[in-house]
Amino acid sequence: MRPKPFTLLLAFSLLILLSGTGHAQLDARMMRYPDVSQTQIVFAYAGDLWVVPKEGGTAMRLSSPKGEEMFPKFSPDGKSIAYSANYSGNLDIFVIPSTGGPPVRTTSHGYPDRVVDWQPDGKRILFSSSMYSGRQRYNQLFTVPPSGGLPEKTPVAYGEVASYSPDGKKFAYTYMSRAFRTWKRYRGGWAADIFIFDLESKTAENITNNPANDEFPMWHGTKIYFLSDRGPEGRANIWVYDIPSKAVRQITNFTDLDIHFPSVGPSDIVFEAGGKLYVLDLTGENQREVPIKVVTDEITILPRSENVSKLIRGLSLAPDGKRALVEARGEIFSVPAENGPVYNLTRTPGFAERFPAWSPDGKYAAYWSDRSGEYELTLYDIIGRSERKCTSYGPGFRYQLYWSPNSKLIAFIDKTMRIQVYDLEKDRTVEVDKGKYYYQGALSGYTVSWSSDSRWLAYARDFSNRSSAIFLFDTRDNKATQVTSGYYTDLQPSFDPDGKYLYFLTNRNFAPVYSDFDNTWIYPNSTYLAAAALTDDVPSPLAPKNDTLTVTKKDEEKEKKDEKPGDEKKEKKEK
Repeated sequence: MRPKPFTLLLAFSLLILLSGTGHAQLDARMMRYPDVSQTQIVFAYAGDLWVVPKEGGTAMRLSSPKGEEMFPKFSPDGKSIAYSANYSGNLDIFVIPSTGGPPVRTTSHGYPDRVVDWQPDGKRILFSSSMYSGRQRYNQLFTVPPSGGLPEKTPVAYGEVASYSPDGKKFAYTYMSRAFRTWKRYRGGWAADIFIFDLESKTAENITNNPANDEFPMWHGTKIYFLSDRGPEGRANIWVYDIPSKAVRQITNFTDLDIHFPSVGPSDIVFEAGGKLYVLDLTGENQREVPIKVVTDEITILPRSENVSKLIRGLSLAPDGKRALVEARGEIFSVPAENGPVYNLTRTPGFAERFPAWSPDGKYAAYWSDRSGEYELTLYDIIGRSERKCTSYGPGFRYQLYWSPNSKLIAFIDKTMRIQVYDLEKDRTVEVDKGKYYYQGALSGYTVSWSSDSRWLAYARDFSNRSSAIFLFDTRDNKATQVTSGYYTDLQPSFDPDGKYLYFLTNRNFAPVYSDFDNTWIYPNSTYLAAAALTDDVPSPLAPKNDTLTVTKKDEEKEKKDEKPGDEKKEKKEK
């Protein structure tokens, strides 16, 4: 009998599936938030939870819903996993069997909950939440049964990360954390210390008391392991505090990478560094990388067409306004204002192009491209349809490009807050100035302005007091001049096209209003538009004005002509 088409299709599909199983295993990277039991490791990868034997191997996915799972923690017996997930829009706590199965929701209020630990008897889950903090400025530690119920607050006022003693009568904790910041080697007042809190006597002891960042306490026996960057490497490594002797020593010695989110189990510590997982044996204090593979069908990396109309990030108008350069999903497009086709100018699905800028003469499109492996300034010839790399800056991220009106200079700022100008004719870069406190939001929105003769560059730069002033950079002399005091915050300068004024935003309006929510005075709407005259002969647009009556000599002569003969004698006689 002849097989049916559906039977042939099913057999062919099974053949492909079986033959491709080996190729579908990927060496996993970017694994996060690991925890370890006696036999398994659980971690978050691609927004889902995975478990793998402690020795490594092929990981099994425990969850694949639309929400994102994070911060998994094994129960003391290793049979359950508590984790945080945003299935319903809020970050709540769920418990799932370590072998897989339906999760049980344990918290249901409207504030985010982050799993921290289990009590040693496994009866309650410790988590951090801001639900009692009012204005979301700090977190506190709570416990809740694995089956759900009302949370109970712990006695400490603030709490981020904690680990119970084996008898459950104490825990080591930090009341603040830098784990979710991008700060490196921070030594300020927000550097965390580790305290031991006695749940019976309600007393606390600072066991680190160090200007470095000491976090993620992990209580094991008579030792408390923790993460610290106090070592000579300047990296976050595992350290240990011996409770009886109060001695501290370093365990790991990573020099190029920081350790993230370590977690302790019955006999090991698991942690992530550089996207890989490592296990530290607490008996011999030896560490090893855990080889982990994940199974995927790799369908997401198949070539496909993508609608990028809702993924637009950058835009630059043509000089005549008839077209625009548009950045979307790492490609640069030429889009008509009304009529004509859309052109993909770059066509580089394996690379990313960012921050397009159309030259004032209309000949070139400038943008950053990572074709070389790092973002370099690249010019695209609109007429010749050719591309050339202009710079070799190397590692780093750069932001919006600003052409000079003569299409010979391009200004920009990079991630190190250096304001620079690239000269196309001389093929050189001049450093204009350097900011102090600009981060991603300020850098991505940073603007400069060119004078109409392309000689002067106006920009804002901040100071140690966090205020900023307006500067003018002379491209002939390579000299910067401060033009506002810096006492106020002045930003976003813009040259008048006629060259008479320099406009900028300034925070100089102080009109205090008592807030309905903050229990104090606030200063809303402090930003005004200001203008500065660029030459002495240009009047201020806000110069005082006074309306007066002007009498001319012609009016006086006319009055005399209108007088009749004898009127003067008559006037004297009447007097």
